[in-house]
Amino acid sequence: MSMQKLQQIKKRNGDVVSFDENKIALAVEKAFLSQNIPGAKEVSVLIASQVKGELEERFGSGDRGLPSVEQTQDLVEKYLMEGDHFEAAKAYILYRYQRAQVRAEEKQENLEKLEEGGLSITKRDGDKELFSEVKLKKSLTYAITGFEDIVNVDAIVSQVKLEVYEGIQSREIDKALVMVTRSLIEQDPAYSYISARLLLRQIYEEVMGENLDWKNFEAGYQKSFVDNIKLLVSEKKLDERMLSFDLERLAQALDIKRDGDFLYLGIATLHDRYFIKSDTKKAYAELPQAFWMRVAMGLAFLEKDKEAAAIDFYRMMSTLRFVPSTPTLFHAGTTHPQLSSCYLNTVGDSLESIFKIYGDNAQMSKYAGGIGTDWSAIRGTGAIVKKTGIDSQGVIPFLKIANDVTVAINRSGRRRGATAAYLENWHYDFEDFLELRKNTGDERRRTHDMNTVSWISDLFMARVKEDGEWMLISPDEAPDLHELFGEAFAEKYKEYEAKADRGDIRLFKKLKARDLWKKMITMLYETGHPWITFKDPSNIRSPQDHAGVVHNSNLCTEITLNNSLDETAVCNLGSVNLPKHIENGKFSPEKIAETVKVGMRMLDNVIDVNYYPTEEAKNSNMRHRPVGLGIMGFHDALYMLDIIFDSEEAVRFADESMEVVSYAAIMSSSLLAKERGAYGSYKGSKWDRGIFPIDTVALLEKSRNTSTNVLLTSKLNWAPVRDHVKAYGMRNSNTMAIAPTATISNIAGSIPSIEPIYKNIYVKSNISGDFTVINPYLVEDLKKSGLWDFEMIGEIKFGDGSLKNISRIPAHIKDKYKETFEIAPQWLIKAAAYRGKWIDQAQSLNIFYSGSSGRELSEIYTYAWDMGLKTTYYLRSLGASQVEKSTVNAVEYGSTHKRGGEKGEASTYSMPSMAASAPENLPHGAPAPQELTTAQKMAAEALLAKKEGVGANAPKLCSILDPECEACQ
Repeated sequence: MSMQKLQQIKKRNGDVVSFDENKIALAVEKAFLSQNIPGAKEVSVLIASQVKGELEERFGSGDRGLPSVEQTQDLVEKYLMEGDHFEAAKAYILYRYQRAQVRAEEKQENLEKLEEGGLSITKRDGDKELFSEVKLKKSLTYAITGFEDIVNVDAIVSQVKLEVYEGIQSREIDKALVMVTRSLIEQDPAYSYISARLLLRQIYEEVMGENLDWKNFEAGYQKSFVDNIKLLVSEKKLDERMLSFDLERLAQALDIKRDGDFLYLGIATLHDRYFIKSDTKKAYAELPQAFWMRVAMGLAFLEKDKEAAAIDFYRMMSTLRFVPSTPTLFHAGTTHPQLSSCYLNTVGDSLESIFKIYGDNAQMSKYAGGIGTDWSAIRGTGAIVKKTGIDSQGVIPFLKIANDVTVAINRSGRRRGATAAYLENWHYDFEDFLELRKNTGDERRRTHDMNTVSWISDLFMARVKEDGEWMLISPDEAPDLHELFGEAFAEKYKEYEAKADRGDIRLFKKLKARDLWKKMITMLYETGHPWITFKDPSNIRSPQDHAGVVHNSNLCTEITLNNSLDETAVCNLGSVNLPKHIENGKFSPEKIAETVKVGMRMLDNVIDVNYYPTEEAKNSNMRHRPVGLGIMGFHDALYMLDIIFDSEEAVRFADESMEVVSYAAIMSSSLLAKERGAYGSYKGSKWDRGIFPIDTVALLEKSRNTSTNVLLTSKLNWAPVRDHVKAYGMRNSNTMAIAPTATISNIAGSIPSIEPIYKNIYVKSNISGDFTVINPYLVEDLKKSGLWDFEMIGEIKFGDGSLKNISRIPAHIKDKYKETFEIAPQWLIKAAAYRGKWIDQAQSLNIFYSGSSGRELSEIYTYAWDMGLKTTYYLRSLGASQVEKSTVNAVEYGSTHKRGGEKGEASTYSMPSMAASAPENLPHGAPAPQELTTAQKMAAEALLAKKEGVGANAPKLCSILDPECEACQ
């Protein structure tokens, strides 16, 4: 993740202001001048630059919140001391101490005034009134409704009183209430709802303005919706077609009570990133329910009864049953409705094609699209360029330019551009491609800001297993390999090997397949790249095998669509929120079917109302009409059903729940085909030939001449769906894909995608700073067992969220609440394989690995291939960063901070026999873990500490400010 310029800083009172390097320089200069030290200006500018540089290094990636004034001043002291400016440092430290004393005295005076009833506050209209503790408690009445038995109002008020000062504005008191209550979320998840309600009150005041009348709140909310739609249209931020709706009817359909369904992170995410601002009002012009309705309207433009359709779409989104992807939420209803999540394109072997791709990718990034680009057709280093007669520099220099284009684009003003470069692993430059993300070597041949992905054939994996030979070849001497897959690829590849043996090929290189695989695994562990994806399952199981080749996947590896020089594949995503479909402890297929039917209609509508940045994207999407309906909150559903993640029961639920989703998605697409017509390239597709996703697993097994070990059983009667497709066809070439859902899961209050929970207690960051979140399901179960108290919070913090060493927690609760790195990755893979038999695209599947054994990591990825997975996503390794324990008594619990190796210790990674400790139970057929010696454990721990860095306050998860945060969603 690359650094970005620091733009904001957090003041002591929580306010976020613009970062000004000159203020640092001025403060340092004053310290020098106070001691009559010459050269003050030059040194102060240097130190300010050093401080800024370190702040950008720490916070510039966006996933650690914002730096504070205190952190900035600490760095000033550090660089003064390192520069031997001891007298100036002494003056600066003394100044800080004096200012702290003044603040402490002011705070004491404020407290005395409070006790005497003499401290005044400034109301929104500018009038002054005395601070009233009674009014403060009254303002909490609404926020704590339903949680009165949990919330300690006096404790909240006491903490807020420490933050007030003479003349404080009432809105600052509101902010303090939010900050105080969200800091208590770790004590009870109820505080998440309370802080959400308090933040909502601020949003109401900002957006509704003069329409805000608490006695007639609903009417004011509805009027604000109508007024702001008209205002944003007049400002040309919304499409003029928004005014063609019956706005009053839509206003009446807003269910304001649903604002109360948000957790704090959900409403904070919407407020910070998704609501549209008005230039006229210089404030946000959307309320939560108005936001959902605006998106619904933007997807209903072309419906015959567009008000009814918009209300139907709104109902699914506002109840958090179905949430479209981030680009759709950003842009629906706007004047540039780029609603698609992902683009997949391929580069031809010419300068014209290469530089066209740079321009195309810039346009697609501009409107928040994530991009996967296939570079496999570019000739290798040393190949002859016929027109000039010189040797080619290969693909690497062009990838460096692609990386810089990625950095230059800011997607929708909210995210940095994000792309993934794919290369087939028979390409002559593949070994150099593996090293693109290394932090050492020639920087002209490094791409630190672009994801890299290996596109691997079944033939290669077979050669690895049999310890065979592998050949790297330049595409200009083997141009058809790029367009072949399966048995046809294997036959042609062997022909080229024979030609090379005869001396009929100029540029090639032979090596052991296992040696190349070893390097792939090594680089993946060391740099996190290239990710590993599989060409043949993606193509053999593709419904569109008649229309072209799947050359690559997308940025997040869940999209598998064919593309070409004439067609840039596009996919439109949205996710079903599984926990909203668990009723009375049971999974509801009927509710899923209703949600999926509406969701598929929304996704199909995206194709027709969408703004396409390139003609190639428009041509492809209008011809094939693929969509990617996925799921999120899988682990939430397991918690609600009392199923342990690493169990055969969880695999069975993955299988059976996805079958229900698949059944509904395919049937819904066919119903849309009956109403609107089949997609343009339907004839000849697998759908047309009666081949459904589950049928394609057998095709893959036949191609490989081996079993995937996935049982091809089903629970539902598929005959009606097959008959309907045979009669009416399909509206969409592809219907399902499971994206990472990192951000929309925050909005919906669920665990992302199909993953287990990362931590039972962890820190999240947003623009207002960091706050601790605890697993609400765990809290509920501990309460039922009579185990939830302050001591338990301390014990969970001490274990960094893990329960395994807390003796008083029963075994069944420990098993249920294992964290990501306590679950063998084979369980995620097996669940994905069984789920995948129903999916016509792929799944964004992270691999979580806590060890350091190259052999074991190789076995994990080989297992994924054996099970027939199409793709994998990030490899997440276990770092040494831990949960902040400032509230944990170190004397009582001891110290838990790990120590890495000493300075100068080697931090290289070796493949051979360093195995990792792993969970005891593995799914049937999975490779068993090796045992670690004590020395190996110590070496691995030191290595990981160096790799991840020690001393971070907490394992930062997908921050809502993280520019690389799972771009699809």
